[in-house]
Amino acid sequence: MSQVEVTRQELERRTIRRSDFVSCNQAFIDCRTPGSDRKENYSMIGPGVTQSPNQVVNLREAHGYNIGAAAMPHGIVNNLHLHFTAEVFICFRGEFLLRWGADGQEGELVLREGDIASIPTWIFRGFTNIGPDDGWLFTALGHDDTGGIIWGPSVLREAEGHGLFLTEDNRLVDTVAGDEKPEDVELKRPMSPEDIAGLSSFPVEKMRKRVATADDLEWSARALLGSALPGGAAELAQVIGFGMTEDRLQEPRIYNPHGHNISWLRAAPGEGMLTHRHAGTQVLMVKDGEWEVTLNREEEVSVRLGPWDMLSVPAGAWRKIRNVSDETASMLVINSGDGRVRLDWDDEVVKAAADAGVGVDHNGYLAPFHLIPRPVGK
Repeated sequence: MSQVEVTRQELERRTIRRSDFVSCNQAFIDCRTPGSDRKENYSMIGPGVTQSPNQVVNLREAHGYNIGAAAMPHGIVNNLHLHFTAEVFICFRGEFLLRWGADGQEGELVLREGDIASIPTWIFRGFTNIGPDDGWLFTALGHDDTGGIIWGPSVLREAEGHGLFLTEDNRLVDTVAGDEKPEDVELKRPMSPEDIAGLSSFPVEKMRKRVATADDLEWSARALLGSALPGGAAELAQVIGFGMTEDRLQEPRIYNPHGHNISWLRAAPGEGMLTHRHAGTQVLMVKDGEWEVTLNREEEVSVRLGPWDMLSVPAGAWRKIRNVSDETASMLVINSGDGRVRLDWDDEVVKAAADAGVGVDHNGYLAPFHLIPRPVGK
């Protein structure tokens, strides 16, 4: 793995504060539909799926996934649509009624604060804010190129009545604002009844297995090599994919490929993750508390992150994470890829862990150090 040094300027560029989020109320074709016209759409990281050229993206850089959000007052609806790549809903505040199926009546589930739901590809889904006005639903979309969105037939037809059309290359045409329908690109047509009939069906009990509530999480206090050392006692709960856990017994709630993996990380005051790196992209998204993230091993640069702040850590950069709050704090960790994330620990961490009797075996999991075969002379 090549050495990556992050400058102070680069660290600041990759730090996205909650105050940096910029909403767009014309990101999608249902932006004038009554009951959906008060949505606030956000794109923080990656190319995203917005259909408006005016959407602000905080960090328009390929990560292998996209991070965005929807903020909606009580009663406002995000209309039925489907995605070609994974769509993960992460509820940071409020309550949302999730519905799915071609007519939105195949099933319903309620997402509450802290819940994470992975919606299968190629099924129609939508949601309504049934909680307070300041409900927030973050999203993680699989891959850099998501292919865009297929809207429900009724959504497209209703949008036409408000002067909005969508081209086959996912550009929003607003005839009320003076846009003209393009002659060189066809407009999207509603999906045919025959194609809709061929979509998969998901009963409620099957969809429930794709939701991770606080009660569903399986936390491990020995998921990381540094957990045996002072300052490294973070706990990990895998939500999507096996991710970076080094606990051979820990399993994720959701297995299937997403193009990224997601886990919760929590730590008591002063604890976190000791110096390590890995070869993929990583986004740290703070749920609560205050965290200090330090990059590099020699010329260290640090940043403090508060609730809802996020940091994109470059692939290959050394990092350490510490809870600097007075109480136990949590964050969401999103890594690229469908396989396991193999961590490369700093030599000092490896030695200190060995002195404490813990090592990483040849399969990448924690084991008693004295039982792990080592090359002669080591």
